[in-house]
Amino acid sequence: MTSALETIQTVLDSSQLITLQRAADSVFVDPALIEYAVRVASATRTIDSLGLGDLGRYVTYGASPRASINMVLAGRALALVRGREYVLPQDIREIAHDVLRHRIVLSYEALGDNVSPDDILDRILSVIPLPDVVLRERRVPTYTTPPSDDRLWRPPST
Repeated sequence: MTSALETIQTVLDSSQLITLQRAADSVFVDPALIEYAVRVASATRTIDSLGLGDLGRYVTYGASPRASINMVLAGRALALVRGREYVLPQDIREIAHDVLRHRIVLSYEALGDNVSPDDILDRILSVIPLPDVVLRERRVPTYTTPPSDDRLWRPPST
């Protein structure tokens, strides 16, 4: 850094953050989406099984099983930010690059051919279809800005 730090502005206090974390934990994830996250993360380790054998030489190590857990957790947070109490298949797909990109170890050949983790993930996501998830109609309150007190949005009780 070449200059002094600007004044840091508090956005959330710790109790508000904990409330949001609990709200994200209560966001519903259909089991089909969990399975989809597992398939995508596993595919980074078994690219040949998808018929993408030409990419296999570019990946030295794929994502660990923890990647699928983090895809689901990030999908929950994304759904919450978007004002939903349920995760959509598109949430998992949209967050996949951010969760998986740094978990794939590329080979020297990939580096030499200018193949990025995103290139590999684009191809994997293009061949693994999104699951069909049946949604129920339900009015969901939205959370827009943190209130000045502890009255944060919480999913309605069921």
